Amino acid sequence: MNSSDTTASAELGLRLVVPDRTAVPLVAQVDYTADDPYAIKVAFHTGEDEPVEWIFARELLTVGIVRPVGEGDVRVWPSTDDEERTINIALSSPFGQAQFDAPVSPLAEFLHRTYEIVPAGQEADYVDLDSEIQQHLHT
Repeated sequence: MNSSDTTASAELGLRLVVPDRTAVPLVAQVDYTADDPYAIKVAFHTGEDEPVEWIFARELLTVGIVRPVGEGDVRVWPSTDDEERTINIALSSPFGQAQFDAPVSPLAEFLHRTYEIVPAGQEADYVDLDSEIQQHLHT
C-alpha cells in the first residue's frame, strides 16, 4: 500500500463472480485523497487497455464490511467464504452488471489508512466549498 499525509492507494485482489462458473481473478487499484474526502476511486483492471473506474462513498465500503448496505447501482455486503471473511460488491449500470468479492483484510487495512488521513466526521473540514462552486460554474 502506498500512502502519504493526504493520499492512500493500494492494489486489491478481487474475483469477478460469474454465475455457474469459476470466479475470475482481477486486480483493482483503490485510491483515496483528502481533496475528495468522501470518495474512494476504484479502477478495475479487466484486461482492456483502460481500467473500468467507479467512485464509491468511503462510508459505503466501510459499512459493507459489517452489514449489507446500498441500493440501486451499488450494493455491498459481508460474507464468509471457506473460513475467510469477504466483502461482496454488486454494480449495475446501463452497460451491464457485475459482482465482485474480495478478502476483507486488505480492504479494511486500506480503509483504516484513509481514516488516519481524514477521520470520520471531519470530511467537511477538507472540502473547499467556494472552490467547488467556482469549478462547477466555469465548466
